[in-house]
Amino acid sequence: MEVKIGVQHAQRELVLDTDSTPEDIEAKLTEALAGSGVLRLADVKGRTVVVPAEKIAYLELGSPTSSAVGFR
Repeated sequence: MEVKIGVQHAQRELVLDTDSTPEDIEAKLTEALAGSGVLRLADVKGRTVVVPAEKIAYLELGSPTSSAVGFR
């Protein structure tokens, strides 16, 4: 699934592909806003994105990626 994260005072949004479900991502966002202070998401290549919760402007959840074209 493609996830786009808008960060305050940043020109571009963060985009990553993840194997997480929309419910899991929403739960992680809720947890980050309520207590931990950071949103951690892992992409399909094993990289981790860490964003301070107070700097998140928006989170856009895309449709699951069924087939990718090109090289990985």
